Parts: sequence; structure tokens; C-alpha cells
Amino acid sequence: MAFPVDLRRCRILGLAGTACLALGGETAGALPVRDLLHPASAHAALGLVGAYFGVVLLIAAWALLGRLVRGPRPPAPRALLLVLAAWAAPLLLAPPLFSRDVYSYLAQGAMVEAHLDVYAHGPSRLGGPLADEVAPLWRHTGAPYGPVFLAVAAALSGLTRGDLPAGLVGMRLVALAGVALMAAALPRLARHSGADPSAALWLGALNPLVLLHLVAGAHNDAVMLGLLGAGLVAALGQWPVLGAVLVTLAALVKAPAVLGLAAVVVLQVRAGRSAVKALTATAVAAAGTTVAVTAVAGTGYGWIAALDTPASPQNWALTTLLGRATRAVLEHLGSDLAPLAIPVWHTLGIVAAVAAIAVIWLRLRPRPVYALGLSLVAVAALGPAIRPWYALWGLFLIAAAAPSGSVRHRTAAVTGVLALCVLPSGGPADTGQLLLAVSGGALAVVVLWQARQARLAPALGRAA
Repeated sequence: MAFPVDLRRCRILGLAGTACLALGGETAGALPVRDLLHPASAHAALGLVGAYFGVVLLIAAWALLGRLVRGPRPPAPRALLLVLAAWAAPLLLAPPLFSRDVYSYLAQGAMVEAHLDVYAHGPSRLGGPLADEVAPLWRHTGAPYGPVFLAVAAALSGLTRGDLPAGLVGMRLVALAGVALMAAALPRLARHSGADPSAALWLGALNPLVLLHLVAGAHNDAVMLGLLGAGLVAALGQWPVLGAVLVTLAALVKAPAVLGLAAVVVLQVRAGRSAVKALTATAVAAAGTTVAVTAVAGTGYGWIAALDTPASPQNWALTTLLGRATRAVLEHLGSDLAPLAIPVWHTLGIVAAVAAIAVIWLRLRPRPVYALGLSLVAVAALGPAIRPWYALWGLFLIAAAAPSGSVRHRTAAVTGVLALCVLPSGGPADTGQLLLAVSGGALAVVVLWQARQARLAPALGRAA
């Protein structure tokens, strides 16, 4: 007999999950330096157990909601948006979770506000308490972000005047605006692609990765994806120039969104415009937007050179893992080529990504939104660095345009795994922390099982 599921239960279960996550994050999250606890302290340990307990509850609520969405009477998009708002609410005032990148954003905004070259220097040049919050690995590294995001970060720095709590709340509100744009775009993109809007919202907006990393982590990927989605909707609505402008703004947050310009061109051609006119109009709009925004932001064009910002040596991208393995073998053999192993694999990954994108667009050109989603997956998977939230680049559009339910099911399974891959502190895990995290998740599974048994017992009694 199936476990009884309804929208209200899903909403309450997910809300309980994000509430536990927010509470656990108070001692186990990516806290300001002055508030950091020793990982072995009782409060930090309890917070880690509570945070992972909440993550598993959230994943369970999302999976159960997926059963409703796939059922004969799926919830309306408006009802799903209310669920999203309920699940996100506890995270709005929680400390940063799963990453310290938000501190880098604030420091880089303060650098722009202070007229420091954010592409030539890392936050260490800024100095002061804000720079101390940045992860040591990135204190001496220039910003890899475009002028749109840096202008937003600088404006936020001016408004908050260096106050850290206000800056964190402001950056989370910026990310939330990006998530809102994503949620608004998904149903429209789904209808154009012949997909179910409710299913698109479930996979693309209520996804645990969105809540954990875009809302709780306040990553600027939310702004990139929100602008990208808005640009594609505009291009679908017979406003191709506006679409090109919005997609370009997305690319001036983070570079991968530039692939969206190809979708804008294809959508124009499908609407009856000649390929030459579509390409010219899109190129002119993109170039004009880039020049105007860069001039207004005052950051210059250093973001172009910053695209090769070095990846973290601890990242687990496929090409980096292969590079490490190759380097180890060459070092064992005493070869002088060992230092070249990782750069060569990174180059091969870029070449493979370009080839994959070419094949995708040749085969799926009639479905530009889906082709764009798969292309962004290729960029994330074959690039020199990857983090769980990078999966959202392509997942967002796959949710809207996947041609079959099986694609969504596989994507959802990957989501469930990735949602468990990072600790709330955003740092590397030791054995003790892993055991605490597993304990929290296991406790959630036990509670869910007991709840299931309690719900089924009366029904089984009546059947007997």
C-alpha cells in the first residue's frame, strides 16, 4: 500500500527540513570568522547532525511532491510556487550555508566601490574584516565574474557600508530575485517546449539544489539563470532584441550563459527571420549591451582575462581527477611531464565540451531550449572545476524542455545525490564530520520510516 501523499504534507515536511537546516546552520554553517566553532565542539556537532537531518527531510518532501506532480491531478503552478515560498522562508535569515562564496561577493563589491581593480587583485588587497571572511584559497585571486554582478555587489556594498549581516541579507535577497525569475520563466518555457509546467517547476525551481545553494548559499548563479530564463522567454514572445540583451546580461554575471545567444538566434530563425538578420541583430544587441554595461560598471574588460581564473586544487571535476591520476603515474615513473598532466586534461576537457556542444546543436536545433540545457551540462561536466550548484546551469532548462519523463527521473536522481555532497560549512570534511552527517541523514530516514508506518497502520487495520 502506498504512503498517502498530499500537497499539505509535502509542504509541511519540506518546511520542517529547511527549518532544521537553518537551525543546524547556526552552529555548523559557513559562519563569519568571529562566530566559527571548532568542528569537534558539541554545538557544531549537533548543528551538523541537525542540518543533514533537515537536508534529508527536504529531499524526501521533494521526492513525494514529485509523485503528486506525476499523478493524474498534478498541483497547479501557483500552488507549487506557494510551496517554494514556504520551503525557502526559513533559509532567508539563516547564516550562509554550503559555501563561503558569498563573503567573496561582498569583498569584491567593496573593492569595486573603493575603485580597486577587482580583476587584477584578490580581496587581500582590500584588507580589513571583510577580506578575512573570504576563504584563504581565494583571498589572492581576482574575480571571475562579469560587470553586471560586480555592479550589483558594489551597489550593495554602498548601501550596507560594510556591515556584514546587512550585506549577507542583501546578497541573499539578490539571489532570491534570481530564483523568482527562474520560477516565472519555467512555466512559459515548458509550454513552448510541450512540457508540463508543474513538472518543470518541480524539477527546476523546487529542486533541493536551488534551495540549498541558490537560496541558502546565495550564489550568483541564481542571477545568471534568472536573467537567462527571462531572456529566452522574451525571445519566445517576439522580442528577440530584448531577449539578446537579457541573455547578455546573464553572461555578464557568469560567462556560461553566453551560449544562450545561440538559442535566441535559433528562435528567431524558427519564427521566420532570416539567419543573417537574426545573427546580426543578436550580435549587435549583445555587443552594445556589453559595452554599455561595462562602461556603467566601471570595471573595465578585465573579466575577459579573468575567465581563466585557476580552479581549486580540491575540486572534483572529471578532467581534474583524470589529471591528478595521470600526474601521479608520471611522477611514479619519474617523468618531467608530470606538471603538464592537469593542464593537458583541462584543455582536452574544453575541446570535448566544444565538440559535444556542436553535436548537440546539430541534432537538437529544432529544440533550442533543450539543446541549450544539454550544452550547459556539457560545460559543467567537462570544465576544469565543478561544484554541485553548477548542475543547475543545465538542469534549469532540461526541467523546462526535456522530451520525456525518463530524462527528468534520471536528472532528479542525480539531484538527490548532489544535494548530499557538501557540508553546511562549505569546507572539506574529516571522518568525524562525515559520521555526524551520515548520522543526521540516517536519523531522518528512521523518522520518515516511523511516520510512514504510523500512517499505514490504521489503513491496514481497516483492511483486515
